[in-house]
Amino acid sequence: MPAPQLTVYLRRYCHLCHDLIAELAPYQTRYGVRINQVDIDTDPALEARYGQFIPVLADANGVEICHYLLDDIALTAYLTKIR
Repeated sequence: MPAPQLTVYLRRYCHLCHDLIAELAPYQTRYGVRINQVDIDTDPALEARYGQFIPVLADANGVEICHYLLDDIALTAYLTKIR
C-alpha cells in the first residue's frame, strides 16, 4: 500500500504552520505519511482561496482534514479510514 500523502497549505512566515508541520512528525512515523508543503504565497489562486485560513491540512484530493490547529481526531479517523 502506498504511503498516505497529505498537503499542508501554509505561509513560510506563519508560526501556526510551523507548529502543524512539527505536530505531523508522529504521523509520519506511525502511518508513513508523506507531507507536501505548499506555500500559498507562490500561487495567486491558492492565496485567494486560503488567505488567512492557513495552515490547512488536506488529503491528496484536496479535501480539508483540518485548519489552523492539528485535529488529532479528524486526522486519525482519516488515516484509519484509508488504510
